[in-house]
Amino acid sequence: MVDEAQRSGGGAATAWNQVVRARLYGRLLFLLAVGLVFMTLAGMQSIDPWIGILAYTVVLLLAAIVPETSESQVSHAAVSRASDPAFGDGLRLFADALPDPAIVLDRRSVVFHLNAAARQQFPAVIVDSPLAFTLRAPSLLGAIETVRRTNAPESIELHQPVPNETWHRVTVAPLAAGDTVNDGALVITMHNLTEGKRLESLRSDFIANASHELRTPLTSLVGFIDTLLGPAANDKEARERFLGIMRGQAARMAKLIEDLLSLSRIEMRQHVRPTTPVELNTLVREVAEGLQRLAADSGTRLVLSVPDEPLVIPGDRDELYEVIENLIENAVKYGAEGGDIEVALGPATSRQGFCAALTVTDHGPGVAAEHVPRLTERFYRVDAESSRKKKGTGLGLAIVKHIVTRHHGVLSIKSQPGQGTRVEVLLRK
Repeated sequence: MVDEAQRSGGGAATAWNQVVRARLYGRLLFLLAVGLVFMTLAGMQSIDPWIGILAYTVVLLLAAIVPETSESQVSHAAVSRASDPAFGDGLRLFADALPDPAIVLDRRSVVFHLNAAARQQFPAVIVDSPLAFTLRAPSLLGAIETVRRTNAPESIELHQPVPNETWHRVTVAPLAAGDTVNDGALVITMHNLTEGKRLESLRSDFIANASHELRTPLTSLVGFIDTLLGPAANDKEARERFLGIMRGQAARMAKLIEDLLSLSRIEMRQHVRPTTPVELNTLVREVAEGLQRLAADSGTRLVLSVPDEPLVIPGDRDELYEVIENLIENAVKYGAEGGDIEVALGPATSRQGFCAALTVTDHGPGVAAEHVPRLTERFYRVDAESSRKKKGTGLGLAIVKHIVTRHHGVLSIKSQPGQGTRVEVLLRK
């Protein structure tokens, strides 16, 4: 409190000194202007020089004895209000009590105070500096001007694309119009909309992508049905060929719906870590055995490296089965032309805190660096047409990521064009 009082007193003294200096400079400029006028008139012989000197002396005497102007009195009153502890302490306590970011401006739109949330989200904003110097947001600055003009609260949506894209619902309100202590102060409160905007965008993208993925095979099915009901009604060879294609399209739709439901179930339980003991050695062998036919059809083989010593972790067996299955299927679909698919399970030695490491490596064409961070996004494909031909839904790695996250694990993908892809899953005990 003592330090606060000292700061308030020091700030008041500085402000008052500024007012005194401004008044002194103003009077000196006035006297200089009057002196120049008298000298000009004397030079033009419009007045007698002695009369000019006498008149100028009278002006000097009047300037010395005339009391402060009303403007000086107003400035002094403003400084007194600014140094009033009620002005500073009350605003700080009010702002600090708010859970959302809050910025308090004085009558000059200089930042008077930021609460903790505002300092965290807007580190560039500096106290005692004009807000316009540190927060480049034309819409916000326009709202501030509107509030000063109308004395009514104003709300806007503030979108900042850099350094991280954020959205805020911002309300600018006068603190107490007409109040002798707080007149001219503004309170800016901000409610973070970023998470809601992100979820809204994800939901829109999800619906659009899911609709597109379902519409493609459905359109194909309808087309073949129309053909079978029309021109190919009595063509046995065409009927058998079309029915085979239709069966494949129906299977693709079923797989997509199954993946969508699986992803939805995982997200519903995202924050609950499973605790059932799962023996990973047996699970990896079981999944690999079930996919040997798929690998053989693709012209490759699965090479397993699984230790004899059991690796047991807490988890959900069905979900972990899905992780291993998706990773091996992806490797077979997109990397089979590069040779063998290597599946390895062992103790996690690269990262502290993890007990098991599962890696699936292919030697296929690989993926360019700019695509790697996006491979776990829903429906993201490096080559959409190639993926559809290989019956990919674009959800496999998204499902893997959500399952690994639920198990408090870590998923990493490393790939380079021409050098294949290596996917590693680290799991905790």
